[in-house]
Amino acid sequence: MDETVRRAVERAIGAMNEKLGEELTIDDIARAATFSKFHFTRVFQQATGVSPGRFLSALRLDEAKRLLLTTSITVADISHRVGYNSVGTFSTRFSSRVGLSPSAYRQQGGFQRRLAGEPRPGAKPAIVRGFVSAPPEISPGLVFVGLFPTRIPEGAPVRYTVIDAPGPYQLTEVPEGTWHLVAHCVTGPLTRRGTGYTGHHGPITVEPGVTARLADLRVRPKRLFDPPVLLALPDLRHRPEPFKHAA
Repeated sequence: MDETVRRAVERAIGAMNEKLGEELTIDDIARAATFSKFHFTRVFQQATGVSPGRFLSALRLDEAKRLLLTTSITVADISHRVGYNSVGTFSTRFSSRVGLSPSAYRQQGGFQRRLAGEPRPGAKPAIVRGFVSAPPEISPGLVFVGLFPTRIPEGAPVRYTVIDAPGPYQLTEVPEGTWHLVAHCVTGPLTRRGTGYTGHHGPITVEPGVTARLADLRVRPKRLFDPPVLLALPDLRHRPEPFKHAA
């Protein structure tokens, strides 16, 4: 990536993080990046995989997740802190993208007890398989691997599995379509940012007649340009019961 573009996108994400509770337009963010709006939108999407507006929305919900786990602030106050004027709109959007209501997310410590893949129509579903690798200096333990319709891991995954450690994975009955493959693991408390490791492959397309797609991923420390993982995942720090599953 060109260094000028990198710095511009870093400035933009910095401005988003500083003003999560304020009304921000694409013009405002582009000015922070010192780019024209149209040029900025294009290079931002190239750098992050999502539009500036979607990235900002994801940051707001990610901050709401953090506040729910680290404070006793009410849901209403949190919604205003992350830029929502309506608590109802915030709760609906949070529930849709995280998979739990704000109150349930807080009560369950940020984890989903049961995660179901989203059923999607498709003829002759395929297998997506590959290998998840990790840097030798980390021992991430359990790894979530899931397929999502967009670059942001949110809502119900199309298919997913949890593997005991970096290594081979397989997703079965994957419907036709274009998907983003995400691997994610954690090595510490959810409340401390920077403990997550993530990997991305895609978009990948499952076409009619395809029986298997190969897709390898390498997990690495989360970077500034990576969209947040919004979906509340099973507890990847330990396996309380045999929940390994491929939807």
